[in-house]
Amino acid sequence: MWLLNPYRFAAAYTPTDANAAAYIAAVEAADGQTLEAGVRQAIDTFVIGCKTDGTWNAIKASCILSGARTLAGALVPLVGTAPTRFGTAGGWSYDRKTGLQGNGTNNYLNSNRNNNADPQNSNHNAVYATQIGSAGAYMAVRGAAGSDTGVNAMGIGPFFRNRTATASSHTSTATGLLAHARSSSSSYTVRFAGSNTSVASNSETPLAINLFIFARNTNGTPEFYTNARLAFYSIGESLDLALLDARVTALVAAFAAAIP
Repeated sequence: MWLLNPYRFAAAYTPTDANAAAYIAAVEAADGQTLEAGVRQAIDTFVIGCKTDGTWNAIKASCILSGARTLAGALVPLVGTAPTRFGTAGGWSYDRKTGLQGNGTNNYLNSNRNNNADPQNSNHNAVYATQIGSAGAYMAVRGAAGSDTGVNAMGIGPFFRNRTATASSHTSTATGLLAHARSSSSSYTVRFAGSNTSVASNSETPLAINLFIFARNTNGTPEFYTNARLAFYSIGESLDLALLDARVTALVAAFAAAIP
């Protein structure tokens, strides 16, 4: 007896959310063909869910780095400005189910989102890693004066900074959402391995440079590259990291079910 995957063979799905519909249309234009019904539905469900959770308006720059049929489609922004790709053209590895991977040497994305575009005490950075990379920066800026913002990976686990030069270091190497959010001048929240941790750290004036993904922007120079594989990123104002985690995790799972 053959078991059919309903995501793969369902009739064409029409998105009900206007933002999701516009994004899907832009991805399909970049891909040069339509997406599977299950992929369309997963995106629609994700956007509707974020709006229900109250997190959608806090997302100011974001790409779903998976789901699309091509790398060009994956770099279509869900929200905000499209990122700019740099480095060795053949060094990028794109997988529809698991996301985008750089070469860890010179490949990175300029998010084209300035680190100071969001309020000093209302900010989040988030990536969804399906594969942990070598030591490097998943998303970060850094300057001589401090006030770093970033989600980085060390050999023993991730470390985070939000509007501060003081790092919050951890020993977990779990995949999934790695993120931080600040809604207070005296502390911020980090999330990894499915749990939140509060970090006591006073905020500083954010650096006025663009956030890079797959590398760190240090005073305008990319460095600290990573070969992690990322399926999603977002930048913006403070939001509930647990709610975002649940939505992105469900989105990646739905892609895996819908894509042949």
